[in-house]
Amino acid sequence: MSAWEILGAFGRSYLFVLAALLPIINPPATAPIFLSMTEGASGSTRRLLARRIARNTALLLMGSMLVGSYVLDFFGISLPIVRVGGGLIVATAAWRLLSPGQQPLDQGSGIAEAFTAEQASRQAFYPLTFPLSCGPGSISTAITVGVTLPHPRMTLSLASLSGGVLAVVSIGMLIYLAFRYAQHLLRPLGEAGTEVFLRLSAFILLCLGVQIVWVGASELLVEVMIRAGQVSR
Repeated sequence: MSAWEILGAFGRSYLFVLAALLPIINPPATAPIFLSMTEGASGSTRRLLARRIARNTALLLMGSMLVGSYVLDFFGISLPIVRVGGGLIVATAAWRLLSPGQQPLDQGSGIAEAFTAEQASRQAFYPLTFPLSCGPGSISTAITVGVTLPHPRMTLSLASLSGGVLAVVSIGMLIYLAFRYAQHLLRPLGEAGTEVFLRLSAFILLCLGVQIVWVGASELLVEVMIRAGQVSR
């Protein structure tokens, strides 16, 4: 086996995972929502959260890609169920952002500088990592992609899995950069423009949640119809 075959398997896997997951996660689109959900937080707290969110997202995607299908099989959970449940969480989080006078986090003034690292870590996972950065769409995609990565030849399989892992790490780095510098990216819009942009982003997130629920429910309905047709026969 030549080095070019190993390198080719690594490169194809890297590009495949990156192309499959990056458009769904879309860090620049979720960065404004991150700002809205951390309103009142200091710059150092947002940097800490951006680092933790990027790490959590990378680990969640990596786990979904490598062992997600086995976990779902063990508990008897199908991907449509994951889409429906996760889509409801996404839609709920987006609705809270759209509702006037409500803060998405428990603290009315956002994440304060006085929070401990442990508290910031809990806030960083829900709802900032899941479902904001890594929702059911990206998780189900990571599971589906992970099934296609292994190869009958051990060396090529390891190279392919390594390329997928590196792609997930790259996505985590992009999330960190987008969240870390989100305030600088939105500064040219001004306060009013930023508020409008945040509301539009929240509405798009709500539509995305509804779409995820619809896709999962449609798959479940098709499965029910197929089973009903088999029973009637």
